[in-house]
Amino acid sequence: LPEMEKLGFGIVAFACTTCNGMSGALDPKIQKEIIDRDLYATSVLSGNRNFDGRIHPYAKQAFLASPPLVVAYALAGSIRFDIENDVLGVADGKEIRLKDIWPTDEEIDAIVAEYVKPQQFRDVYIPMFDTGTAQKAPSPLYDWRPMSTYIRRPPYWEGALAGERTLRGMRPLAILPDNITTDHLSPSNAILASSAAGEYLAKMGLPEEDFNSYATHRGDHLTAQRATFANPKLFNEMVRNEDGSVRQGSLARVEPEGQTMRMWEAIETYMNRKQPLIIIAGADYGQGSSRDWAAKGVRLAGVEAIVAEGFERIHRTNLIGMGVLPLQFKPGTNRHTLQLDGTETYDVVGERTPRCDLPLVIHRKNGETVEVPVTCRLDTAEEVLVYEAGGVLQRFAQDFLEGNAA
Repeated sequence: LPEMEKLGFGIVAFACTTCNGMSGALDPKIQKEIIDRDLYATSVLSGNRNFDGRIHPYAKQAFLASPPLVVAYALAGSIRFDIENDVLGVADGKEIRLKDIWPTDEEIDAIVAEYVKPQQFRDVYIPMFDTGTAQKAPSPLYDWRPMSTYIRRPPYWEGALAGERTLRGMRPLAILPDNITTDHLSPSNAILASSAAGEYLAKMGLPEEDFNSYATHRGDHLTAQRATFANPKLFNEMVRNEDGSVRQGSLARVEPEGQTMRMWEAIETYMNRKQPLIIIAGADYGQGSSRDWAAKGVRLAGVEAIVAEGFERIHRTNLIGMGVLPLQFKPGTNRHTLQLDGTETYDVVGERTPRCDLPLVIHRKNGETVEVPVTCRLDTAEEVLVYEAGGVLQRFAQDFLEGNAA
């Protein structure tokens, strides 16, 4: 904490050297200091992705660097630092700079040659694939542990995915701007105790220091569902401040009551009502790294369709694989031109064929009905079959059962 005083301009830096840019819990004392003093915390990571709040919700900005540079910035303790020329520390009266601790290629090669041996890999992998080893045949069934928060029997064969999708009377879970990323839809950052996932993990008996990140709990749908739209940088245009500006945070407005609440509580409310949902969005919906939970989360929440000005290619495929219908506004039509505010209900009618036009019927609160054409983004006949089956797993099950019956 005393190092914070040296940084100036209320800036705190911390580093993360994990391969995909995820971090665990921040020390509670440091987190409190950041909140109390409204410090602008930043991070340096060696991952290949950089989203708002990815490392930690209180790290407002992040910079990508190589693993050695991440360590160097951690030693420096600040990003307001000339990493090539400034002094990292003093040892025996000598100023130490980056060039003094940066290893040469020859030094790295020597360490690898001394400590990384082929036999290490043979000892692990040869027994793993040795089918001749006499051992008792394991049970083909996994022994699910009811209290596990890391791996749990998924509900993809029943529950939300088994029900009929009516595409009628859908209420909007969120109205979103352009450039919604998969990290907005399913974040990877550290789980805060105050979040819906953090409260759930605490009830499961997990201490806060073991909450880890959202990404590590994706094998447990009960934790991962609570990560849906849990990114603190989300702007749901249905939730506004008194001055009319969009309020930032993992928030939703439940209709018809018009009550604002945390996103997970809104999802739970709609799930209990068996209320079908829709998402309205701008351009480039689902951009960023491919992430299956960005599609799983919304489907398990009861989202049946997403209408956007455009979709990222892989995310559109993932939505279809989960049985969510992607629909695209025609050029010149969007949430603004239609003056959508979230009080509407929506129907999608008509037979779904590749790239066909479908009527999106909007029922406004005042009783007015508006019908606009949207493009069905089931782009191929095979995608239509997958969607109509309920998703890729249901399609696989149909093929499997038909094959056995034959």
